[in-house]
Amino acid sequence: MTYTSDFEADTSLNPLDLVERMAALNEWAFERSAEDEITISLEGRWTDCHVSFQWMDEVEALHIACAFDLKVPEKRKTEVLRLLSLINEQMWVGHFDLWSKEGVIMFRHALLLAGAEATDRQCEVLMECAIEAVERYFPAFQFVVWAGKTAREAMDATLFETVGEA
Repeated sequence: MTYTSDFEADTSLNPLDLVERMAALNEWAFERSAEDEITISLEGRWTDCHVSFQWMDEVEALHIACAFDLKVPEKRKTEVLRLLSLINEQMWVGHFDLWSKEGVIMFRHALLLAGAEATDRQCEVLMECAIEAVERYFPAFQFVVWAGKTAREAMDATLFETVGEA
């Protein structure tokens, strides 16, 4: 099915320019490996995050993928997949995936722009959502991968809300 519109949008602006500026202003380590991709590394509370933004011109979407330092061994993949299912049920924005071949878990989301220009705030919120999701659920992934807990045990332990910090 093909749709048409009566206007021609200017999609020449690359939203990765905004992401690069955000990284520079925050003094985050980053690399602009290509016109359509930038990778940012930053230290989180629980783990280091490696955030990749990719501009997908053909669908006019800004894709974010946030990987972190946790390798899933083969014997824990099934339980991690159960955990991913439980976590993704809770997510309103984005989702977690397991890249089975590499054993890497990552948060992913895409901002569909479809003729619109990205704003600084949209880029900031994409980054915030990714980092907050990783920070919130990283302990659950640790419980399953390193402590041998079940997905349900990990979720019950990590979704316990506390007030303040010790």
